[in-house]
Amino acid sequence: MKMDEYAHFIYKFTNNFPKEELYGITSQIRRSGLSTILNYIEGYARQKSLVRLNFLEIAYGSLKESKYLLYFSQREGYLNINDYHKMLQLAEEIGAMIWKEISNLRQKT
Repeated sequence: MKMDEYAHFIYKFTNNFPKEELYGITSQIRRSGLSTILNYIEGYARQKSLVRLNFLEIAYGSLKESKYLLYFSQREGYLNINDYHKMLQLAEEIGAMIWKEISNLRQKT
């Protein structure tokens, strides 16, 4: 699953962040990366379409947050450009998948 790969990559590359960022960007990007997959999974555990839609929207918002934090990390020199582009492409694929599901649910409700 692409979201699982995304979350694991975020954890892996943040291990090399400066220690003074532990309670700053390291914590924030890990939280948003995990929030993407966790809200997606929780949404699919729900039976009501509107509740599922809410969780998918939260997952999408967390993905957008993590994408900016990837950009910020690359600009600060914490993430190399090749890894940044790899993760950006993966985030775009995940975002398209979540957005399609959101759009389909909105049409049904």
